[in-house]
Amino acid sequence: MTTNDRIYRSPMALVGGVLLLALAAWLGIDAMVQGEGNTPWQALGGLLTFVPVVVAFTVRPAVFADDNRLRVRNPLRVVTLPWGEIVSLRSGYTNEAVDKEGRKVQLWAIPVSLRGRKRAAKRQQRRDAQESAAAQGKRVRGSLFGPGGDVDDGPLRDQSDKIMDELRAMHEAREKANTSQGEVTVRWAYEIIAPTVVGVVLLVVFGALG
Repeated sequence: MTTNDRIYRSPMALVGGVLLLALAAWLGIDAMVQGEGNTPWQALGGLLTFVPVVVAFTVRPAVFADDNRLRVRNPLRVVTLPWGEIVSLRSGYTNEAVDKEGRKVQLWAIPVSLRGRKRAAKRQQRRDAQESAAAQGKRVRGSLFGPGGDVDDGPLRDQSDKIMDELRAMHEAREKANTSQGEVTVRWAYEIIAPTVVGVVLLVVFGALG
């Protein structure tokens, strides 16, 4: 990460992850301290299995963007894509980057909210109706900020769609730059994989011992 990085994460995933980690720590540590026989070892195995998985899918995902590249930190790997190697940034049921070789990289940290899109579409319809009524000289219900209370003159969009629009603008502006060229690199998250494997082994071994 550099000082010029723009960082995108899912606030809801962060909150959910922290709550799950707190619960796991409470239950797991209690079992390790109070448990008898193989229970402490099973509790340790459970923590080593559960905690990395929770971290991987909630706290860890992030997207870092600067003038030269897009770095996608997903649950089990980190993919670095120079802007010049990206063909498109697509939004459907998921948000993803597609490179020149046709490989798709899902942006876990920027989840699509179909409900959010529907809310934004409804708000846009209300605003359009209010602006149309105002143009015809009819009385408009709204706040001090104008029709519907929205101060943004652009179309109303869900937050994840706004972020993707911002990334597309950065891609369009930087894809031809010399510093935005290079190879796509992938690094696996062994710091997540290794403790999870150890935890599973402990669970299997001490579970078999009873």
